[in-house]
Amino acid sequence: MEIDSFLAPERVVLGFAATSKAALLAALARRIAPAAGVAAPVIAAALAAREQLGSTGLGRGFALPHARIAGLPRLVGLFARLAAPLAFEAIDEAPVDLVFLLLTPAGTGGGHLAALAAISRRLREEDVAAGLRAAAAVEDAYRLLAGA
Repeated sequence: MEIDSFLAPERVVLGFAATSKAALLAALARRIAPAAGVAAPVIAAALAAREQLGSTGLGRGFALPHARIAGLPRLVGLFARLAAPLAFEAIDEAPVDLVFLLLTPAGTGGGHLAALAAISRRLREEDVAAGLRAAAAVEDAYRLLAGA
């Protein structure tokens, strides 16, 4: 699965500010709600419920919050580079500065896992992560994420 099938340049944000993990997830939910066609509180609640199962902080400064949403017509993603690293209860206990939010339709099985795997593979590439941290423009970050 290709990341550009669920991520668009207008859903890449550089310098995203948040004061806590909960505030970050709520702000990301508000930001992605128009593209998802789902109310921000529904998205925020689904993200919070998923985080209760275990942190989606995967280590090396990267988090992949995700949730299945009833009524969502298609996969929708949003990438945010944080203005300052944030405690996220990551597996390596390191703060997070790169966040990829993924929403999937409730009935999607394999598509959900394929999208999570594609994102994780891409962000674990050291040159991609370094490039995202250094990107001066949204277009540069998008190209790195999309593999263009």
